[in-house]
Amino acid sequence: MEETNDLMRQRKEKLNEIREAGIDPYPHQYAPTHTTSGILSAFEDVDETPDETNRVTIAGRIMTKRDHGKSSFAHLQDSTGQIQIYVRRDDVGADSYKIYRRFDVGDIIGASGVVFRTRTGELTILVDVVELLSKSIRPLPEKWHGLQDKQTRYRQRYADLIMNPEVKEVFVKRTQIVQAIRDMLNEQNFIEVETPVLQPIYGGASARPFTTYHNTLDQPLYLRIANELYLKRLIVGGFDRVYEFSRDFRNEGMDRDHNPEFTMLELYLAFADYLEVMELTENLIAQTVEKIHGTTKITYQDQEIDFTPPWRRITMIESIQEYSDFDPDSLSAHELYTKAVNAGVELAGDESKGEIIAELFDIYVESKLIQPTFIYDYPIEVSPFAKKKPENPELVERFEFFISGMEVGNAFSELNDPIDQRQRFMEQASNLAKGDEEAFMVDEDYLRALEYGMPPTGGLGIGIDRLTMLLTDQYSIRDVILFPQMRPEN
Repeated sequence: MEETNDLMRQRKEKLNEIREAGIDPYPHQYAPTHTTSGILSAFEDVDETPDETNRVTIAGRIMTKRDHGKSSFAHLQDSTGQIQIYVRRDDVGADSYKIYRRFDVGDIIGASGVVFRTRTGELTILVDVVELLSKSIRPLPEKWHGLQDKQTRYRQRYADLIMNPEVKEVFVKRTQIVQAIRDMLNEQNFIEVETPVLQPIYGGASARPFTTYHNTLDQPLYLRIANELYLKRLIVGGFDRVYEFSRDFRNEGMDRDHNPEFTMLELYLAFADYLEVMELTENLIAQTVEKIHGTTKITYQDQEIDFTPPWRRITMIESIQEYSDFDPDSLSAHELYTKAVNAGVELAGDESKGEIIAELFDIYVESKLIQPTFIYDYPIEVSPFAKKKPENPELVERFEFFISGMEVGNAFSELNDPIDQRQRFMEQASNLAKGDEEAFMVDEDYLRALEYGMPPTGGLGIGIDRLTMLLTDQYSIRDVILFPQMRPEN
């Protein structure tokens, strides 16, 4: 820290010297003609002879700087890459070169000159005009020792992006993933909409909300845990196909695949059930993977993942039968409770059979689902917005899909019976009153919407952060969120 403070004092002295020379160290604008990657591709045939027809103007951050008396080499980095510049006193003038010598690694500068190739073969700009665009008063971290700590990189993402340009590619690819999904849904006549982030009643998922307060309305509001109930209101209103990329907030733990603020794609399709949504899901994801990677097979954490449809489909009960040594259908709730406790599940003792089955699935099955797999037909107790299966009312028409041991999406044949929905809301309200912080309140307005009539509807939610983890080969969700939530520094 003392060394950094000393370097910052030196840089501030240089800043004052530049200002005293009548130069604004933070000018208002600059007009580059090229990017570094554009120069590297457009001038690859250039030889060692500087030619005025090869003139360019670029702007970038100084990443290396080597002064040699009357000349200097430096590497500039912009949003597309790095390129070398060569600055000579005889070309830029003595006064300008004197100022240039006050520039530091980390400063953002503009440079004009002609492109040539050095004797070592490196494409370089021979500069005759150089300008300071932003004086850096804090030295950049030393790459190999100063910015390898993950926590520091997450806190100082700006420095991480400067020192580790490959990180930027993850977020470029994230944008491409979202755009690919958006394009495909638009082609299928889905309408992109926006729904409230601040909600008077939270719902649509089982999670603890963040609470805030609206002074003018004099009422508490909640950051949305899901946008499901608002999108289904639109289905009631006559939109047959809607989707939203929503920022959701859940006041829960943080780990490898959980961040309290995250992005979901939610879509709803009128007159469809969960089987039709299943087919839509595998095609949507497979086409996205192919658009990003040029193939439906990728490597994630050294494992090959094949997204080619059709994906494997197996019920929750069948999956537990396959990956454990017992059949949950043949056991009582008490026997399942004993199995769960012996497996390390923490239970209160009043869980239903369906709730225990869902916990057993998490323990025995989830981590083993490496290839894309649909797990379907869930217990009704853990699925308050899904339709019952006609042949077995203890189960609902719901699926989740798993890839590399991670849940990536969730879907239902949406419950559109207002009387059944009210009963399930009341069960949730009872759980909330008993202290279940992830249960939710009765939403009377949503029930009123259902009472007008909602057509048969299939709904789907996909975790964009987790999908991005898979398609960019990142182990942690924090590596695909530009500014993940962190504990206070001090």
